[in-house]
Amino acid sequence: MRHASYVPPQFSVRVDEARCRSCHLCVRQCSFGALSFQERVTPQEGSCAGCLRCAAVCPAGAISVAPNLWPLKPNGFWPEWAVRGIWQQAASGAKSLTGCGNDKPYPILWDHLLLDAAQVTNPSIDPLREPMELRTYLGRKPDRLVPGEALQPQLELEIPIMFAAMSYGAVSLDVHRALAMAAREMGTFMNSGEGGLHRDLLSCGDRIIVQCASGRFGVDPDYFRAAAAVEIKIGQGAKPGIGGHLPGEKVTPQIAATRMIPVGTDAISPAPHHDIYSIEDLRQLIYAIKEAVDYQKAVGVKIAAVHNVAAIASGIVRAGADFITIDGFRGGTGASPLVVRDHLGIPLEVALAAVDRRLREEGIRHLVSLVASGGIRSAADALKAIALGADAVAIGTAALVALGCRLCQRCYTGRCAWGITTQDPELASRLDPEAAALRLGNLLRAWGLEIKEMLGAMGINAIESLRGNRDRLRGLGLDSLTLDILGVQPAGR
Repeated sequence: MRHASYVPPQFSVRVDEARCRSCHLCVRQCSFGALSFQERVTPQEGSCAGCLRCAAVCPAGAISVAPNLWPLKPNGFWPEWAVRGIWQQAASGAKSLTGCGNDKPYPILWDHLLLDAAQVTNPSIDPLREPMELRTYLGRKPDRLVPGEALQPQLELEIPIMFAAMSYGAVSLDVHRALAMAAREMGTFMNSGEGGLHRDLLSCGDRIIVQCASGRFGVDPDYFRAAAAVEIKIGQGAKPGIGGHLPGEKVTPQIAATRMIPVGTDAISPAPHHDIYSIEDLRQLIYAIKEAVDYQKAVGVKIAAVHNVAAIASGIVRAGADFITIDGFRGGTGASPLVVRDHLGIPLEVALAAVDRRLREEGIRHLVSLVASGGIRSAADALKAIALGADAVAIGTAALVALGCRLCQRCYTGRCAWGITTQDPELASRLDPEAAALRLGNLLRAWGLEIKEMLGAMGINAIESLRGNRDRLRGLGLDSLTLDILGVQPAGR
């Protein structure tokens, strides 16, 4: 039962009346109802999500949004998030939902890892004058090369960065269009997520990895055959151990047709696949899909980074997967229970290092490619992930930020003012897919240049030479146990 809320507004909205032109643009653009016009622009701060759309569109620069000063006396044991959460739940009696990834101040290990640089005996390479190779192949590699024998299906990437799984429903169709266009331009791949593939994107299937998740939304043989590869989603870093839920109000006729469910019904993904309770069960599904695509496409498995991830990955390799996506607990989501997002799972960095080491020790590393996702913020993060053992990385939140996302974490409301995580036609129309594709392509192009620059500084001319080469990493400010798990020496050694 909903009760009176004591929660103070999270943001303070100020309108400079001397500069305001009373054009009403901010009122029309605010999708959360935080602004109205009553003789002048009037904020309702309690409704403000902090998306900053109003400030961005105001032609006079008259609006400013800032975090509200927390009204209670500072308390080291009772921080604002704890008190605010109790007030909200005491008023609603409901689980607290959120979007995006884990924003708790856990250590970010990427920021404690430093890359090597070439000096004197190992000369650096100028990427403007020398060729630098970033091409990457994902898929199972043979024990030995036999002339005339065909390789297992491989995904060819011109840059070792892909777009992570984001389902149609969680994001708008135009976001999917933009991702597909950018993937084609940059020679990489997008991932459909678990919501099926809209018929408009079937022609782009050669640049799309489609997902088969526990809800089996949109899954049929044509769905598999249209894609470049198939990924079985077992877990997701932002909400490991639980399924997904797309509210019925977001299930429009187009989404319903794509997911093959009735219009307006909740799209609920069960927590487990109801036909997978062992590695043997997973193997059956992997080979059922391989049969469906005549063994012409790679089949991968996505798992969340959890405590025993290395053993799980070892089993997945033996089950026949061609690639494994490891999703860290910083990974984004359209909607997740707050308590799950913030307290389940482990960081990508340690999970990736543990999996790569385990597979090498067992002599099966060449049988699978590793994709690192859930917490890649920059070209430097991507390069460090590759040095820790990844073959490629996948970016989700970074791609949405490139489209204008302000990380307000209200994706689950369906009221995204930037037209990204919404199915409202008026809001979705704010995102131009052509312009969005250009921004995504620019981001990958810039990261590619930065990766080449860093590789050149390390004296390396091919990304393949850095893969799993932890000797080119050093840890700074990390304890000895963490360094041991990462397989990295401390700075100075």
